[in-house]
Amino acid sequence: MGEDNKVTLHGMWASPYVKRVELALKVKGIPYGYVEEDLSNKSPLMLKYNPIHKKVPILVHNGKPVSESFVILEYIDETWKNEPRLFPEDPYERARVRFWASYIQQVSDCLLKVLKGEGREKGVEELFEKMNVLEDGIKNSSMGINSNIQGKDMGLLDIIIVITLGAYKVQEEVFGVKVLDPERTPLLYSWITTLIELPIVKGITPPHDKVVSFLQFLKEIVFNSPRN
Repeated sequence: MGEDNKVTLHGMWASPYVKRVELALKVKGIPYGYVEEDLSNKSPLMLKYNPIHKKVPILVHNGKPVSESFVILEYIDETWKNEPRLFPEDPYERARVRFWASYIQQVSDCLLKVLKGEGREKGVEELFEKMNVLEDGIKNSSMGINSNIQGKDMGLLDIIIVITLGAYKVQEEVFGVKVLDPERTPLLYSWITTLIELPIVKGITPPHDKVVSFLQFLKEIVFNSPRN
């Protein structure tokens, strides 16, 4: 990679927001360096590049930092205009994809609620409701899903959904809830299970046991945190 087009991703291995960016870079075929950050002891470089939120991911392109995962994804697609495009060119289709990406994020928020003792039942109910909405979105084609996805033609929604729910087996093991049900949401199940088998996705997926340990650790933190 030439020094005039250097790309570095600052991240943390378990962050889904970092994984979104990492997968997008792989899909677009963009060479990049990676810096693992210790979020309990934030590096001076990380604080320099993201002094406001002090979080990862941070994409540094030619010395210029870009933060917030969705902003980074848009930056990547607008800077490297080669195929595949993460976002559609058509303004309406682009807006539609943004809407569904935001909705999938709500599924991620529900998963965090499921971790909690108080509000867990409500979180599970909301999770199932949102999964049903996603199923309907696939069924009526409003999400525009490519059923013959090959990896290098992944779009934004493919990236967001596989990072959010690709670890569903781990989530079910730790949360004690059936997250992805092939009978209740067969189209959603088929979409996600197809994506997680793609080599490009497997290449950024951490080991199962490592993710289980991390989610169990996170669960302990959530249960032991003060509640309002």
